[in-house]
Amino acid sequence: MSDSEGEGGLALGSVFTEPPRPPSPEPTVTTYTREKQTNDSWTDIKIRLVGSHPLWGHHLWNASRAFASYLDDHPETYQGRSVLELGAGGALPGIVAAKNGARTVVLTDYPDAALIDNIAYNVHENIPASEREGVHVQGYIWGHPVEPLLETFPGDSEEKAFDLIILSDLIFNHSQHEAMLKTCDLALSKSKPTEVPDGPQRPAPCLLVFYTHHRPHLAHRDMEFFTKARDRGWHCEEILTRKYPPMFPDDPGEEEVRATVHGWRLTRI
Repeated sequence: MSDSEGEGGLALGSVFTEPPRPPSPEPTVTTYTREKQTNDSWTDIKIRLVGSHPLWGHHLWNASRAFASYLDDHPETYQGRSVLELGAGGALPGIVAAKNGARTVVLTDYPDAALIDNIAYNVHENIPASEREGVHVQGYIWGHPVEPLLETFPGDSEEKAFDLIILSDLIFNHSQHEAMLKTCDLALSKSKPTEVPDGPQRPAPCLLVFYTHHRPHLAHRDMEFFTKARDRGWHCEEILTRKYPPMFPDDPGEEEVRATVHGWRLTRI
């Protein structure tokens, strides 16, 4: 990944300041194989990735794979609840949540036709028609009003807000930290943990933020996301570290750092 940084407006090139790499092949399909041993009906998910794209939608990021496995292991976080994925790319984590019983899943990315159409394709290919009613795909720019995202909730919903917001490998977009946090603050439910009759306590609504320091010398800039979150009143705790082969083996910086996925949970104080 390049070291390019900058601030700007809301044009695609300003929101995502990374210059494109050399063109990738035409759209390809990558398979995520389920790690959890289960008798459920699915064993893998085929994710189509767009070709070369300045928003990096042509990669299935290590954080996305780690996220999918984490969600599969922790269905209590979202089963029967509402989920929003920001900057979804191929939308693997959100699709796992939908397949495992989330009530409502809204998959979003920058409103670029190639990205949004590709997410819709992955939903169609991986989620049976009988289960697709609660899955919605939308273009959305971080920091903008969230009302269009909340229109997916039925009119008689007690609270139009999300129980889980997924951010998978987004915090390297340093100029967009405040915009992401603004959206999360507006869209996440303000309800508290609740007791479930004859069952465990239902977890508090939360953000799950998974990432890798792709540019180790800018790791401190990545971590500013959590500093800003704490300043806004979020409790931040690291819940996972996991090693993968680095996404870009020839990039500079310590390989151990570039090979590690970190997962954090953010809840309201």
